[in-house]
Amino acid sequence: MTEATKVKIPLKSRHDIAQMRVAGRIVAEVHAIIRDALKPGISTLELDQLAEAHIRKSGALPTFKGYYDFPATICASVNTEVVHGIPKADVILSAGDIFTVDVGATYKGLVADAAVTFAVGDVPEDVKNLLHYTQASLEAAIEQMWPGKFLEDVSGAVEDVCVAHGYGLVREYGGHSVGHKLHEEPFIHNYRTGNPGPELKANMTLAIEPMFTLGSGAVKTLDDNWTVVTADNTMSAHFEHTVLITENGPERLTALAAL
Repeated sequence: MTEATKVKIPLKSRHDIAQMRVAGRIVAEVHAIIRDALKPGISTLELDQLAEAHIRKSGALPTFKGYYDFPATICASVNTEVVHGIPKADVILSAGDIFTVDVGATYKGLVADAAVTFAVGDVPEDVKNLLHYTQASLEAAIEQMWPGKFLEDVSGAVEDVCVAHGYGLVREYGGHSVGHKLHEEPFIHNYRTGNPGPELKANMTLAIEPMFTLGSGAVKTLDDNWTVVTADNTMSAHFEHTVLITENGPERLTALAAL
């Protein structure tokens, strides 16, 4: 066995999972609140304030705020911004934009984390398809999350959807184990590495997060040292769920039926 195959993914206790279910519900509720508030003319800072208010009202803490000095509750990424966009009062959403909300909630010490890319009003067909297939790749990856499968099965499912539909794959960022910390080992690639990685087992909790672009998939970081954008100025989409592996298959901890 290689070193990558030997990587240990933390298992969660029944108590941990119960707290993560609450954290996951809160995250899903934040996405629903932002979806309902999303309209041309709203600022990304206003959406951040709505998110923080709901998380705190629900008895949780905004996981991202202060994490490596990140200044906000949500990562608010618009159009060509891939991830880690900082909410601002002067970033006003317009019809035709796409807006990615990545958010985490910590409930009694346990973390859940998820991202959704929303369309603001009508967007071109190629952008609609980008959102659709990025989300489809997440679902394809989740369907691989059964005991006895390997981490490479999850990564490969994302890559297969991306390649089949001709999108750029952001390779520098990916998923991770999550629970007692926002980012637990291992890092989860969105493409095959040639190593099967660890075997999946019940009571693992993993955050899977594909990021596709309409261009090459190459990215760069802006001078704020946070905001990651596409190098070729093309649109980008990002979807993520925190998923619990059970004996009966994957459970999406950050999903609401309404989303």
